Amino acid sequence: MDNKDLIAQVTAKAQTWLSDKYDAETKKEVQTLLDNEDKTELIESFYKDLEFGTGGLRGVMGVGTNRVNIYTIGGATQGLANYLLKEFAAIEQIKVVIGHDCRNNSRKYAEISANIFSANGIKAYLFEDLRPTPEVSYAIRHLGCQSGIMITASHNPKKYNGYKVYWDDGAQVIPPHDKNIIAQVNRVTVDDIKFKGNKALIEIMGKEMDDKYIKDLKTILLSPDSIKRHGDLGIVYTPLHGTGFTIIPKAMKACGFTNIINVPEQDVLSGDFPTVVSPNPEDPAAMALAVKKAVETNADLVFATDPDADRFGAGIRNSKGEFILLNGNQTMLILIYYIITRRKELGLLTGNEYTVRTIVTSMLTQTVSEKNGVEMFECYTGFKWIAAVIRELEGKRKYIGGGEESYGFLAQDFVRDKDSVSAAILFGEIAAWAKDNGKTLYEMLQDIYVEYGFSKEIGISVTKEGRSGAEEIEAMMKTFRENPIKEIAGSKIVLIKDFATLKAQDLDLNETFTLEMPTTSNVLQYLTQDNTKISIRPSGTEPKIKFYIEVHCKLKSREEFDTVDEAMEEKVKQICADLGI
Repeated sequence: MDNKDLIAQVTAKAQTWLSDKYDAETKKEVQTLLDNEDKTELIESFYKDLEFGTGGLRGVMGVGTNRVNIYTIGGATQGLANYLLKEFAAIEQIKVVIGHDCRNNSRKYAEISANIFSANGIKAYLFEDLRPTPEVSYAIRHLGCQSGIMITASHNPKKYNGYKVYWDDGAQVIPPHDKNIIAQVNRVTVDDIKFKGNKALIEIMGKEMDDKYIKDLKTILLSPDSIKRHGDLGIVYTPLHGTGFTIIPKAMKACGFTNIINVPEQDVLSGDFPTVVSPNPEDPAAMALAVKKAVETNADLVFATDPDADRFGAGIRNSKGEFILLNGNQTMLILIYYIITRRKELGLLTGNEYTVRTIVTSMLTQTVSEKNGVEMFECYTGFKWIAAVIRELEGKRKYIGGGEESYGFLAQDFVRDKDSVSAAILFGEIAAWAKDNGKTLYEMLQDIYVEYGFSKEIGISVTKEGRSGAEEIEAMMKTFRENPIKEIAGSKIVLIKDFATLKAQDLDLNETFTLEMPTTSNVLQYLTQDNTKISIRPSGTEPKIKFYIEVHCKLKSREEFDTVDEAMEEKVKQICADLGI
């Protein structure tokens, strides 16, 4: 389609938003887009409809079919309501949980959604104020609901908002439900949306659910005596202006941690995220104020969570006493190692336990699991796939932990999404346990590398905004498929996995085999002769193409750590150069 046809198409689509079915403010904004000589924003707002990705519905706030607004949120809610009424027709009273984060318009979207559900005869449990995503998952399970939604755009910049959809197990929807919900949403017109709610079917929830959640979180502790001895560890915590503020300090104190240090500037609940460019613990700049506070207060640890408090980031002191920020793989490695080691010490490993990681997460976590007799399952990116493994093995095997490189971890099965609250509690406990064993967390991490092998993981995201960016990303993936990489940093490629076709090529054996996965996914993965792993995928929630690089070697002692780390850093730079990123 050429640009002239595209403009004609989006203009016709936008003009339908000028009818009396839409509110005056929306019509005014649409008219401004139509009147503007530069049609870029008009095209971006109307050239397609928002779709579900790995994290649900997510987009820039504004008018249009490709924007998050009361009509796209309303259409999604009405479509979900229609699907729930069909899927659970035999249930007398269908129930949903609704949560939201600190973002601009989040409360409004949550209340509109509650009205729409209730207008369709569905009981809506609406949190009284912002709450973390994992607590929404918990509440769905605790209340026996059929579904739930979380209004959030997670760690995205402030112009974004979104909508995560959960099923009756408290996990985000996967096939066939995600596709079926989309089909229902696509059938909804603005006339179909029932905006006028039924107050009798809306119940406000608050502190009582927080207390139940915290009570259950205390059951995951493995070393409560260590916390009693070292509960005064200095832990600086920042919610990055988000929902973690409502529960993490309270949960940590309930578990015995007495020295939680706040970052006042970032305790301010705000969808504008005034102290950061990106409210993401993966971004070192976002954690700078917390690290500064930790230095000022001589604290031991730094914790941070993203706006909806599912992602968890940590900073620890190195051998020189300086703070370093762990990446998501290192955080998960420490958590998995501790859970398995401590359960073994307590006689709680029976051989029936398992762990889970995503395909782009460090293979070292698998080494730690399997060398200790704990099977680790591999799944697609997105925590809904980890939850799918838990659901499949429910009642048969015991889940003891799983996570992904993007700062997500889940230690318990009474929540079915990544949970920064339980991760924070456990990480504090690990620091106390390490202290009991005469180690710092940094020394503990080094010892894991010495015992199981050293790995260095780097994630690189290339941002490509808008329609043209989406086309560029598609073209890049096509190029990688049509011109497969043959060698990286001097090491020959021995295995190529294409999860879009579920085909893998063993280049040493010259054999092709099928990948056993529940569905396809647009991910390419390469493994080299020296055990380097490279994964390439477009993001499902952001306008980015992501490269995940993982290199491995042996580490003989703590003393060699800096030298080996620098060598692997140089290797990663060479890989990036070879990939042209």
